[in-house]
Amino acid sequence: MSTLTVMTIDWMAEDRRLLDGRRYDQARRPPYAEVGAPAPLSEAEVGEAEAELGITFPAEYREYLLRRSAGGVVNRLCRTAAGWGWQGDSLTNYDLLAVAFPHPDSYLAYEDDLDAREPLEEDFADAGAHREGWNQWDAEYGVFQERKTSGAVFIREGGCGFSTLLVVTGPHRGTMWFDARATCDRILPLELGGRPVSFRDWLGHGSMDLVAW
Repeated sequence: MSTLTVMTIDWMAEDRRLLDGRRYDQARRPPYAEVGAPAPLSEAEVGEAEAELGITFPAEYREYLLRRSAGGVVNRLCRTAAGWGWQGDSLTNYDLLAVAFPHPDSYLAYEDDLDAREPLEEDFADAGAHREGWNQWDAEYGVFQERKTSGAVFIREGGCGFSTLLVVTGPHRGTMWFDARATCDRILPLELGGRPVSFRDWLGHGSMDLVAW
C-alpha cells in the first residue's frame, strides 16, 4: 500500500471498482428461527468455498468449519446465489481476499502524506476546481481505507462500528485483529501473553480483552 502512486489514477473510478468487491446481498442476517450454530460443513464444501474465494482458510478456522459449525459465534460461511461468502457481513472485500493483509506500520507514511495533501479551498482558483480536487482526494482516502483490510475476513461484528478480523492471506495469516477505526482510526492486533492471537485462542476470549491498545 505504501507504494501507491498518486499520479494518473482516477481515484473516484478506483473507489467505485473496489466497493464492487463487497457482497451487500449477503449482509442479510438469517430469520430469528434460523439463528444459532449451524451444522459444520463437509470437506467438499470447505474445499469448494476455498477454490471459489481464491484462498486457503487458516488451519484452525478450517477445523472449526469442519468440526464445530459453519457459523455460531462468527459470521456464517454459506453458499448463496452470489456464491460462497459470510452471511451478515457487508464489509469483507472479496476482490481483495487474495491480497496480503498489510501490517498497519507499513502504511503510516502513506497515511501521513495523504492527510497532508488534503486539498484546501485557498489553494484553488474557484470552488468548482476545489470540489473536483477534494472529491479525488476523498476517493483516494476511501481506496486506502478499503485496502487496509486486504486479505482479511470481517469474521464478527462487534457493534458501534467495531469488527474482529481473521487474516487469511499474507505473512499474518491465521492471526486475529480488531478494527477500531470507529474511535481511534486504527486496526489493532489481538495479543495474548505478548504473542499474536490465533483463531482458536480468540474463541475463548472477548476481542476487547485481547486488544493491544
